Parts: sequence; structure tokens; C-alpha cells
Amino acid sequence: MIIQSIKMALKSIKSNKLRSFLTMLGIIIGVFALVVLVSLVSGATNTITSSISDIGSDLISAYVYDWDSSTKLTLEEVDSLPGKLPHVAATAPSAQGSVSAQTKMKGEAVQIYGTTPAYAEIQGLKMKYGRFLMKPDCENHTNVVVLNHDAAITFFGRDNCIGETLKLNGRNYKVIGVLDNGGQKQNMMSILLSGGGMYSVYVPYTSLIRLVNTVKLSVDSFYASAVDGDTKTAQSELQDFLEEKYGGDDMFYIYNQSEISEAMDKVTGTLSLLLGGIAGISLLVGGIGIMNIMLVSVTERTKEIGIRKAIGAQPNVIRLQFLIEAMTLSIVGCLIGIVFSWLTIQVINIVGNVSFGLSVPVIIVSVLFSSGVGVLFGLYPAHKAAKMKPIDALRFS
Repeated sequence: MIIQSIKMALKSIKSNKLRSFLTMLGIIIGVFALVVLVSLVSGATNTITSSISDIGSDLISAYVYDWDSSTKLTLEEVDSLPGKLPHVAATAPSAQGSVSAQTKMKGEAVQIYGTTPAYAEIQGLKMKYGRFLMKPDCENHTNVVVLNHDAAITFFGRDNCIGETLKLNGRNYKVIGVLDNGGQKQNMMSILLSGGGMYSVYVPYTSLIRLVNTVKLSVDSFYASAVDGDTKTAQSELQDFLEEKYGGDDMFYIYNQSEISEAMDKVTGTLSLLLGGIAGISLLVGGIGIMNIMLVSVTERTKEIGIRKAIGAQPNVIRLQFLIEAMTLSIVGCLIGIVFSWLTIQVINIVGNVSFGLSVPVIIVSVLFSSGVGVLFGLYPAHKAAKMKPIDALRFS
């Protein structure tokens, strides 16, 4: 009986193509809006999450605002934190600035970072050639430099430039290492915040003090990583240490990059619900159109209903037939909306050079919601058809 009802519903749609299409238009637009918008938000979220992961979501940053030289945070204190705080795996001071870099090939401003060996471990930097900074480099104030890949290509025309000399603010620095392409992504946040370009170089912290006047021996900022990725506990331990040192929390700020992921999840979740709600309203409007056309269909087929009842059709059978017709209209509209959504996403991918895809959970929700809308708005017309009296239906003209 159900299969027969579906065949009759499809036949009805086929015999009134334009009317059926206009009836389904609200469902098509609603599903199109729901699938496209939520899929785009989901795709953008995945891209942002991937970028955040590249930066390092298990990274802790600390910034100190202390102006009193007697209580300044020293390099020794920063280096000793992993031994004092059980959940802090590694720490590295970080100072940065912009300097002029010069070779025979090129002269360009670069973003320079002064730090210690642990910085590479904390930031997840990977070497392509050579090595990163070592403890003797920092202790001896050695003029050595590590370049990111773009800087190596720009200043030397090749990435393997170990042993070459790079002048920074007129001083000679020996190139001891070059990061791989992925290495520069790890510090992308620092580059953007500082307003620097894509050329990054790394020198010993003690060497940067002599190169940039604004950098002092005391530490204003440092990075830390957590044991087993437990950044919340490590952050709490750093908070307690600095509060004890400065007698409060108004002289420093600790930033946990995992908070970016949490905040992004909340924002995108709220945005998805908002856009889904807007699209849901469109689906409800489409449901009203289905109800309207089903009422018209009941009126047009009154004699048919009367004949079926006269030969023994039960009210539940009539009710089920019209419910299935309403649901079929809704599901067919939903499928058309999904096809249009897929085509739109492909166009966006080609034009925008991105790789968004349809969200499978959203497609499932849209199909279920559309079916529900069809049933909900088909109930009244189906009930109206089911309660008709055969004699009145047969007299209808």
C-alpha cells in the first residue's frame, strides 16, 4: 500500500510539473540555504582549526609588564622553570624586532627573534638544513643565525646556505640552519601580531641584546610547553609562580593558545545554529506551501476519495496516502536542493580555489527535517480527506 501511495504521489507530481515545482520551491531554497551555509561554515572551521594546529594549540605565552629593574624576570629564572614546575616541559624567552638584512644578492627588512634552544621544541620548528641554536651559542653571545625557508631563498637564492654570512644591521652573522617550509607556519601568529613579513631569522637571545636597543637582558615574554599537553595545569603553575614573584596578577598576562580552539568552536557552533535556524524557517515556509497545495489536491480529488471510500477504503488508508504524497513532495524538493547545493559548492571551490565539501550530517538532518515538514504540514489536508463522508464526496462537483 505504501509503495502504491508513493507511485501515485510521483505520478501526481509528474502530471503537474510546474505546480509541483513551485510547491517544492520553498523546500528547495530552505535545504539549499541550510546545506550550503552550514557546509561553508564547517569547511571554514576545519581550515581555521588546521591553521591553529599548525601554530601550536599546546603553546603557552607569558608577557610581563614589570618596569622595576630589581624584580625583572631573568634568563636564568625562565630557564629554571621546567625544574621547578612539574607540569611545565620547557620554556624559552622570546624577544623580537625588525632589522635590516643584507647579502650581495639582496637587502631586505626581516623579523628577528632572539631566543634559546628550547624554542624550537616548544614551537615545533623542524630543520631542513643545519641545526637550531644551542646552549653554547647563547652563553658565548655567538653571532649565528637560523633562517626560515623564504629568507634563505630570498637572500642566497637557495635553501641550503649553511656557512654563508648574513649581515644584520651591519653585523656579520653565520648561517647555521634553515627551517623547512612547514617550520615558518609555527610562528605565523607572532609574525602577524608584530606586523613583520614572511622573512624570519632566529638568533641567540644574548646576541639580540647587542643588535636591537629595545631588547634588554631581562625577559619580558617567554613561551612554555606542557607535560603531556596538559596546558591548563601548566598555565596554573605559571600563574602561581608569577603571582608569588609580583604579588598579584596585574604585572603579567598568560595566554594559552588552546583557548583559540575553544573560542573558535563556540563561535562556529553558534554560527552554525544561527544559520541552520534561518534555513529552518525557510523550510517551514516551504511546508506552508505544501499544505496549501495538498488542500487544493484534496478538493480536486474529492470524487476520487468518495469512490475509494464507497468501495471500502478505510479513513487511515486515505490519511496515509495524502501524508505520503506530502512527504514525497518535501523529499523530492530536498533532493533537488541538495543537488543545487553540491553544484554551488563546486563553483565556490573553483572560483575561490578552496576545497569545501558537503557536510554529511547536515544532509542527513536536512532530509529528516524535510520529511518531518512534509508530515507536519500534510497532517491537516490528510485528516480533512480521511474524514470526508462518501455520499458528500460523490455529490461534489
